[in-house]
Amino acid sequence: MSTSRTSPPRLLEQVAAVAPWRARVALASSGVWAAVQAVGLSYAVVALFAVVAVLDAPSTSGSDGGLSAGVGVATGLWLLGHGVPLAAGAATVTVVPLGLTALLVFTAHVAAKRSAAPTLAAWWGGTVLYTGAVVALTVALDLAGTATPDDVVAFVLQIGAAVLGGVVVGGGGLALGMFSAPDGPLLAGITPRLDPWVPDTLRLGLRGGLVGVALLTALSAVLVGVWVVAGRDTVSQIAAGLGGSWLGVVMLVVVQLLLVPNLVLWASAWVAGPGFAVGTGSSFTTAAAQADVLPALPLLGALPGEAWTSSWAAWTPVLVVACGAAAGWFAWRNLEPALVGIRDVAWIVAGTALSAGATTLVLQRLAGGAAGAGRLADVGADPWVTGGLVAAEVGGGAAVVLLVAWGLAARGRPVA
Repeated sequence: MSTSRTSPPRLLEQVAAVAPWRARVALASSGVWAAVQAVGLSYAVVALFAVVAVLDAPSTSGSDGGLSAGVGVATGLWLLGHGVPLAAGAATVTVVPLGLTALLVFTAHVAAKRSAAPTLAAWWGGTVLYTGAVVALTVALDLAGTATPDDVVAFVLQIGAAVLGGVVVGGGGLALGMFSAPDGPLLAGITPRLDPWVPDTLRLGLRGGLVGVALLTALSAVLVGVWVVAGRDTVSQIAAGLGGSWLGVVMLVVVQLLLVPNLVLWASAWVAGPGFAVGTGSSFTTAAAQADVLPALPLLGALPGEAWTSSWAAWTPVLVVACGAAAGWFAWRNLEPALVGIRDVAWIVAGTALSAGATTLVLQRLAGGAAGAGRLADVGADPWVTGGLVAAEVGGGAAVVLLVAWGLAARGRPVA
């Protein structure tokens, strides 16, 4: 195999042999440049929609005030996509529009894949700058009037959320871009350092748990599509009642698209058993559907009603167990049956349950919370209850498959 040109990382390695510190600076600068692109592009997209929406609102009396308000709204929404709470009047919004978060991660991914060298130095440089931008915009928004001097604890928590959001969203997107680069992945040089402390079977179980959650999420996405089709009449009535200009309709569609991932995660809680709420006093489970006054959002017209509370709906957790069984089979396919012991099976099951439960807890925490004041202070599923049930159901399904496969292999029988 031959190459027609020397890749940039190879050139940097040659420079490193002469001046290591210059190579490190060059590598870090490539990550910084990728982070600058990610922040600028993602903020520009959010600002465009926010400014247009504010200028189109009938309450805007002047173009200057409207533009200033639009920039403030854009900044708040951009930060909310990173998990930073948004102060809206007397209420604080903590529900993260996961569609916006996905857009932010994708932007960082593309920027890193295009501009950053797949090295740890580049990742550190880009992540530090990206996180610094999130923190700086959070402080700027607070100084503009969002926070008061008495909110010291709330301000510290907000800065902590900004740091965590910048590392997870920005750093995660940059890492994904570097892993997918032709010269990567960087992960191959990092994970071996965990070998002395983390057994291989536990790591395999952690991967299996992610497979189980991914299958549950895909199943929930299909269920949401069914809900939308079944409730299309209600959705159409709500949309018709809102009226508005064509620009308002476009903005409404964009807002709903950003919230579709949240609804998918709520549907996964519905499948797992605990269900979810859209406002205090409401409850959507397989056993009952109690809906109080809901916000006038057409997407909410697709929420499951009494028709979805029949006796067969109580068996939906079996689907989560089936996702766990698929995760267990995924893990078994990556093992050598003749070398597997009962301790290995235990490690895999533990990793699968831990990974599925922790991932579900984090996702449900982001997808729910407070969407406003009053009744809207309680939206989404209980993250701890949902995470615990998903861990038990996915882990149980994986345990059944692994134990059966291990038993058959131990007896010398072929596994189909």
